Amino acid sequence: MEREQALLIVKQQLTEQRYDHTLGVVETAVKLAKQYGADVKKAELAAIFHDYAKFRPVEEMKQIILAHNMPNDLLAYNSELWHAPVGAYLVQTEVGIDDPEVLDAIRYHTSGRAGMTLLEKIVYLADYMEPGRRFPGVDDVRRLAEEDLNRALLQAVKNTIAFLLEKRQLIYPDTIHAYNSLVCEVKGETKQ
Repeated sequence: MEREQALLIVKQQLTEQRYDHTLGVVETAVKLAKQYGADVKKAELAAIFHDYAKFRPVEEMKQIILAHNMPNDLLAYNSELWHAPVGAYLVQTEVGIDDPEVLDAIRYHTSGRAGMTLLEKIVYLADYMEPGRRFPGVDDVRRLAEEDLNRALLQAVKNTIAFLLEKRQLIYPDTIHAYNSLVCEVKGETKQ
């Protein structure tokens, strides 16, 4: 699917502000893909569609999670997580994108997971640090991303976990697994 066609499809699903965010994610994902040797077209496509389901009604997302063998434990956590796996499903069924790498990059862009692929790391990090993002710690992650993708991603996940702890919110297990996995990668260790 060509970039302009994909952007037209996704623009219909998003608010103007979220569409601007998406353009920033696309720009950042393409830059990171070039820098770290990932497939630029796949990074661009996953970035374009990463928030495809962001504004779907919570009840619709819940029904999709229940009906399509997604982890039911998602329902016990903040519904902000749901748009990622639901988005991957809808991008496949409504848009017709069936590349498993692109779909997984969409699926894990909010939670992360253990053993993330290069494409998953790029989309997660691009979403976290796109130019429109303004919050404590984001500039440190941007600086780290210039030199080391894994260290930047580890810092982003660490910041997210700290934010959730501060707000006394539940932390989805995949996020903890992503953190542990990244600590091992950065240290050059294999996770037991």
